[in-house]
Order: sequence, then structure tokens, then C-alpha cells
Amino acid sequence: MRRSGELSSSNLPPSAANALPVPPRSDWITLRRLFPYLWHYKWRVLAALGFMVGAKLANVSVPLLLKQLIDAMAIKPGDPQAVLVVPAALLLGYGLLRLSTSLFTELRELVFAKATQGTARSIALETFRHLHALSLRFHLERQTGGMTRDIERGVRGIESLISYSLYSIVPTLIEVTLVLTILAVKFDVWFAWITGAALVVYVAFSVSVTEWRSRFRREANEFDSAAHTKAIDSLLNYETVKYFNNEDFEARRYDESLEKLRRARLKSQSTLSMLNTGQQLIIAISLVGMLWRATVGVVDGRMTLGDLVMVNAFMIQLYIPLNFLGVLYREIKQSLTDLDKMFVLMEREREIADRPNAPALQTSADATVRFEHVNFAYEAARQILHDVSFEIPAGKTVAVVGPSGSGKSTLARLLYRFYDVGIPGKPTVPGGRISIAGQDLREVTQSSVRQAIGIVPQDTVLFNDTVEYNIAYGRPGATRAEVEEAARAARIHGFIESTPKGYQTMAGERGLKLSGGEKQRVAIARTLLKNPPILIFDEATSALDSANERAIQAELRGVAQHKTTLVIAHRLSTVVDAHEILVMDAGRIIERGTHQQLLAKGGRYADMWALQRSTEVESPVEAVA
Repeated sequence: MRRSGELSSSNLPPSAANALPVPPRSDWITLRRLFPYLWHYKWRVLAALGFMVGAKLANVSVPLLLKQLIDAMAIKPGDPQAVLVVPAALLLGYGLLRLSTSLFTELRELVFAKATQGTARSIALETFRHLHALSLRFHLERQTGGMTRDIERGVRGIESLISYSLYSIVPTLIEVTLVLTILAVKFDVWFAWITGAALVVYVAFSVSVTEWRSRFRREANEFDSAAHTKAIDSLLNYETVKYFNNEDFEARRYDESLEKLRRARLKSQSTLSMLNTGQQLIIAISLVGMLWRATVGVVDGRMTLGDLVMVNAFMIQLYIPLNFLGVLYREIKQSLTDLDKMFVLMEREREIADRPNAPALQTSADATVRFEHVNFAYEAARQILHDVSFEIPAGKTVAVVGPSGSGKSTLARLLYRFYDVGIPGKPTVPGGRISIAGQDLREVTQSSVRQAIGIVPQDTVLFNDTVEYNIAYGRPGATRAEVEEAARAARIHGFIESTPKGYQTMAGERGLKLSGGEKQRVAIARTLLKNPPILIFDEATSALDSANERAIQAELRGVAQHKTTLVIAHRLSTVVDAHEILVMDAGRIIERGTHQQLLAKGGRYADMWALQRSTEVESPVEAVA
């Protein structure tokens, strides 16, 4: 099987077009990718196949039994055998076969349920882990709504694929093989030819029409993902929508996607009706041909009345499941498409990957951080850092200041190894080296690097869970007493206790139920709870008022006393005690020294200091403070 009729990106919404994968892959690749997960439950798979064959053998035996019973009805009226033999055979034989069919079917589903659910769980978990392992670049470019919908459909597609193929398609193929064999052996070969020809035409028609109309289903799915993406993005930015009074604008954007989705689904439904009508026509013609052949055989004496009933029963048993072949084929194709999208996500290469057998970072004796001649760019056309070199000695604090866009926050991202040093597409430009305790970050595991670093980011995002959960996230498994101690150090314990639910207060989606200052203090608390040897404060107190800022700055200075600390700041008053201050501009270090040394130089830092001091004097709020 191969997919056809892929949409051109011009027919899709921008978000969907950007997300379209490059050339479609064979469905066999997806099936081969799925097989190892299923084969993990090989004994259950084999047992389920055995029960499936048993169910079909029992099902095919029912028309054979009916033939024998009808032929045995040639008993003279009044014969005692008519009461004793026929009803007993009918009740026992027919009942046992029907019971066997249902029993084997239920046993198959019971045995295979664990394999189906286990496979879905394994693939979903592996996808989840892989997404967390992908680079920051991927997550900055992703569209959350569409991606989560693709994962949701992929997991559901596993269950649908297994259900439709193992419970419908494969049993029908087994039954078709058994019926054709019986017809060819017991009667003339024309019965098998008529049945086989009808099945070939039916399957060819169903597959070709379903392939043709699958483009409308794919189109509907793309517009569904686009609509979902717009809805999720708009709801996540609820406050921004309200700020600019753009509810109607967002509703119109969402409705445009819904309208395109409606049209695509109407096309899908109309072509489905055409498919069903064609299938019924093929079934009707083949049934008439088979019954005509059987009727002629009865009239000629070559066949009995029981044979006629058996042929009719076989045809009904075959065409009832075949009647849904178009739906089954479409669902299987769609399940394969959905599953393939999830596999494409799983196969996406990690931009930042650990080297084979990379050791863990060792920081027990020394946590000195060094940037050595670092060059870096997110994109080749725009270099961010130019030959940046500095050292943060173990237990010391280095501050980085400068205007927005000078590359300060990029230093933190590189230290966390969200990106590797260097310039994409320019291997000849040396990227330099970043090391902790003399160990190149590229030579050790990312997990151990991030375990050794704690950060208080400028933009704090919290989980939609309790305040206690968000603080304890710094060190899962921490006791309530440890969480409260960290909250006290971050000057937020009193606020938490004053709320009706205390530490069980919900933070809301992305922490929106808390103010900016409260969110930042929660971020400080969870970093203090983590207690790593290296700290990064990226505008850690930017959302706090002056009184709380001074109090927390004192706490942070105490916490950072024996830790290697990188402070990124706009407000120079927060870094005057740093052991060294780096002034950055356009990705270069233009000045360095202590606060007093930089003031004495009378350069860029001194100008920034004078400007900020004059602003503070002019500000009424700062003057009152």
C-alpha cells in the first residue's frame, strides 16, 4: 500500500502546510515500525490468532450444519424421529457452534487487550520522552495544539489499527478462504469463480474509491489540527486577547478554520455515500448470480434444498463484514497515517545529543565555569556571540549586564546546553568551548549538567498545579518542611499561608492565578530547594517591588556565597557586589571588572550607572521607597 493524492501546501492553512511531512512513506514502513512493540507480547498475539481461527471455523460450520439439518427434514409425517432427532440436533449443534464463535471471539479480545493497551502505552511514553529530549529550537518552533492533536490521534490510531486489522480484516480473509474452498470442493467451480470475481471487484472498487477520497479525510484532519492550534493558542493568551479587545477577531479566525473543516467533511461524507452505493450494487449482482446458479442446480437435481440454503448463508456471512470493507480500509489507512505522524515525531533527530558512553559531570571538588572563545548563532545569517571568554571561579559571582539583545540570556542557554557552541552551516568558524570543572559540556551527559545548575528565569512559567507542587518541582520527593523552608527564604511563605488553601492553592494555567512577583518568588523557592552547586539568576527579581527586591537580594547573596553564580541583570544596583561584572554589547564583552573599577573607567558601565541613578531619583515611586 502507498499513499496517494497528497495535498499541496497551497491548499492548506499556513500552520498545516508548514507541518506537512516531506514525501509520504509506504504504509509498510509504519507497520514494520509498529511490529516490534506488538511482538513484545508475542505469546498473546499467537494465542489471539489461534482463537480467531477457531471462531471462524465455528462460524463457517454453521451453514454446513444448516444444510445437514434441512436435508434431514425429509422424514415422513408422523415419524417419531421428527420429534426426537431434528429438534435435538438443531438446538445442540447450532447452539454449540454459535456459542463457540462468541466464546472464541471474546477470548481473542480478552487475550489481546493487554497487548493493544501495552503497545499504545509504550509508544505514547516513548514519544513523550523523545519530545522532552528534543532541542529547545524544536520547542520554540512547534505548534502545541497541532502537535498534541497528532499525538492523540496517533495513540488512538494504534488501537484502531489493531482492532480493525486483527478483529475485522484478517478474520474476513480467513473466512473468505474457507468459503471459497468449500464451494469449489462441494459444488462446481463456477460458484467459487462467481464469489471470487465478486470479491475481487468489490475489493478493487472499495480500495480505489477509498484511496481517492482519503485526500478529503487528510484535508479535514489538517484543518482540524489548524483549528485546534488556533483555539489552544488563543486560550493560552487569554489575557492578551482581553487587553486588545480581540475576542471577535479570534472567533473569526477560529470560524474560518471551522468553515474549511466543514467543507472538507462534507466532501468526505458525499464520497462515502457514493462508495456505499457502489458496494451494495456489487453485492446485489453477485448474490443474484449465486442464487440463480444454486436454484438451477436444485431444479436439475444436482443440488439439494439444503445446498441452496447453505450457499445463501455463506453469502450473507461473507458480505456482512465486506459491507464495511470501505470503512475498515479507510480507518486502517487513516490509522496508519496518524501513527506515521507520531513515528515521524519519534524519529526526529535530536539536535543536541549525548556522545556514546558519555560520563556524568563531576562537580564535587570544583564548580568553575569557563567560556573560552565562544562563537554562537541560532541561524547562520545572524551571529549572536563573538569570541566570548570569561571565567566564573568556584564559589564566586559573575554578573553580565548590557542592553537587550546583547546576548546575555544566550549565555544561560548555552550553559544549560540547550544549544551547542558554533555557527550552523559554518563548520570552519571555531565554536570555542564551555566547561564546568574543566570538563567540556559536550563530553558529559546533559542530564548531569542540568542537575548541577539551578536557574531563576526572567519569564517564570508554572504548572497548573498547587503551589506546593511547583516549589517541590525543584527537588521531587522533598518534604513539606523543606518546601516551607525554601518558601520562607524566597519571602513567599507568609503570602501562601494567608490564602484559604495555603500550599494547596492552584497556580492556574502557566501560573496565571499568581502575580508576576509571586510567580518569580515561587521560581526562586524551587531553585533554592534544588540547591545545586551552580546558580543562574536571569533578572531574578525583575517582577518584585523595591522592598521585596532588597530583601530577596540579601537572601540570594547568602545562598550564592559558596556557589558558582552567573547573574544576568538590567538593573545595575542588583550586581554591585559581584566579584566581576561583564558588560556586553552586540554579542561582545566590551568591559569587565568590579563595580568600582568599571565606574573608575568612565566607560559604558559608568554611563549606564549614571542613567539608572538619575532615573531612580526622578521616579516618584522610587523616591518614596
